[in-house]
Amino acid sequence: MRKSMIVVNPASGKEEAEVYVEKVQQQLRKMEYETDVRFTEKGGDATAFAEEACANKYDLVISIGGDGTLNETINGLAEKGHRPVLGIVPLGTVNDFARALNIPLEAEEAITAIGTGKLKKVDIGKINYRYFLNIAALGDIAESTADVSSGQKTALGSLAYFLEGAKTLVNKKSFDLRIRTNDNQYEEEALLFLAALTNSVGGFEKMAPEAEVNDGKLHCFIIKDTAFPRLVRIAANLLKGELKADPDVLYFRANQLTVSSSQPLKANVDGDAGEKVPLTLQVLKEHIDVMVP
Repeated sequence: MRKSMIVVNPASGKEEAEVYVEKVQQQLRKMEYETDVRFTEKGGDATAFAEEACANKYDLVISIGGDGTLNETINGLAEKGHRPVLGIVPLGTVNDFARALNIPLEAEEAITAIGTGKLKKVDIGKINYRYFLNIAALGDIAESTADVSSGQKTALGSLAYFLEGAKTLVNKKSFDLRIRTNDNQYEEEALLFLAALTNSVGGFEKMAPEAEVNDGKLHCFIIKDTAFPRLVRIAANLLKGELKADPDVLYFRANQLTVSSSQPLKANVDGDAGEKVPLTLQVLKEHIDVMVP
């Protein structure tokens, strides 16, 4: 019999995650899977559980939780000799990766998709020695959004990120940015750098509308240091899905790049605080098999 593991964050989905565990188990029994359940209690648990699933050659890992739980799970699966198929039941506030894959945001619909869907090979990103699913970002705006509390996200959803980032624009602080790709190099005075793997970032599904989950590319944006009225225009273009066309935004694509600065910038990786510069980013193309509708 095939083996599956359910990795559950009991605090996600307004603490309703456990309600869905039995429903997932019922679905997996129909699919003739033997199932183990693991509940996270602290940061890093989901990574350890996913590593266990790889070491013991499980066939399937189901993540029940938000983007943070999913990021940890991916960090346990990435670059292992045996990688189980990944299933997703999104219970977070934003669920960017599920949005990008058109996985239903209603938990019960997502559970049904696990039994009736298909497999899709998807990219993941690597930033130094960590892995990510959606975005890596640098700048005051990025660092401030990493501090958004779970309460803010529950109350405001993706708007919480927008409002927290907007606060930093009152006393905006730029930084020198040096980026090298295989083909080019860029040196700019910037307010924000974004490297997106998917079209959904912080719940905004139009930031990188051309990004595909398996195109092997980082879709990169350098928001240049500019006057406040122009920043308002940039925000409007972001909401319209026209960010890359803005004259104060430099857009490029790359499968690998290095980032440095004279300032001690700390990356925001999938919404959480990451490492400081210098950073090396790369795409692991079609690295994970995911169950999608």
